[in-house]
Amino acid sequence: MSLSRPLGKSGIAVSQVIFGAWAIGGWMWGGNSEQDSIAAIRASIDAGVNTLDTAAVYGMGASEELVGKAIADIPRHTVVVATKCGMRWDDPREEGTDPWPQKDPSGKDIVIRKNSRPASIAYECENSLRRLGTDYIDLYQIHWPDTSVEPEESFGAMEKLRREGKIRAIGVSNYDCQWLSRSKQAGLLASVQPPYSLLQRGIEKELLPFCIRNDIGVIVYSPMERGLLTGKVGPDRQFPPGDHRLRHKLFTPESRARVLAALETIKPIADRHKASYAQLVINWTLSQPGITAAIVGARNAEQARHNAGAVAIHLEPAELAAIRAAFDPLAV
Repeated sequence: MSLSRPLGKSGIAVSQVIFGAWAIGGWMWGGNSEQDSIAAIRASIDAGVNTLDTAAVYGMGASEELVGKAIADIPRHTVVVATKCGMRWDDPREEGTDPWPQKDPSGKDIVIRKNSRPASIAYECENSLRRLGTDYIDLYQIHWPDTSVEPEESFGAMEKLRREGKIRAIGVSNYDCQWLSRSKQAGLLASVQPPYSLLQRGIEKELLPFCIRNDIGVIVYSPMERGLLTGKVGPDRQFPPGDHRLRHKLFTPESRARVLAALETIKPIADRHKASYAQLVINWTLSQPGITAAIVGARNAEQARHNAGAVAIHLEPAELAAIRAAFDPLAV
């Protein structure tokens, strides 16, 4: 596998493994040290991962600030920074849809709302630029569809930012084909970011074929299902308060046991390639038609280097099929 791939028609090349900065923001993951987080980002870059994916809402700005600190002394053109807008926790007017009560990393009660109105997008972009310590964002993405705003209206605001040089390319996250089609008609859409893994393959039916036909990049998140597919999450593992996996349906003891059993069936393939389950799963994901890149989180430098090593594996078609078949009974 080559180290990078073109992102749709944007002219931007992204690394196949993208550093996912959700967990280092602390929110919903139980926290992480700043030193380890920055070390993880720098180790990823040193290992050839040139793309970092974050969002304003990850830690209520904390993740973007950590990314900014990690790249402060790195030539800006050598790294691709992707972030997201449209999830507001800081709007005193309480505009937006789908109010979602949460707690910020300090434990304070907040309410997050989807807001893709043009004024909000412009406001968020300025804050993200400041937190990231940069004068442009390579890939700016609308985090979730906001049903109170026409997608064409939101896309017009994103196009304005692109014309002003504040962003290089426009992406969306968690959009279905209908929303993708309307956004695509409103301007140049570089990419979409959906969930995808051996356990969650819903995009294979419609979204992936749509993106292949329209040359839209597909950056998938949760390819390891929040660590479940690493083989290191046993039925007895306990998660700290504030970790969203504590109540996630895939993390029941029964589900974890089934996943471990499926992983055991592909152990001969992992052994053959001297690879971990995590590396095998990442490589399988990157080998699927239409997938541009996969976002993979890391909490420390060792994990970051390990994830980056997944692209060095070459899986044969029969091995890819065997891995898929092992998880067919568990796939949603």
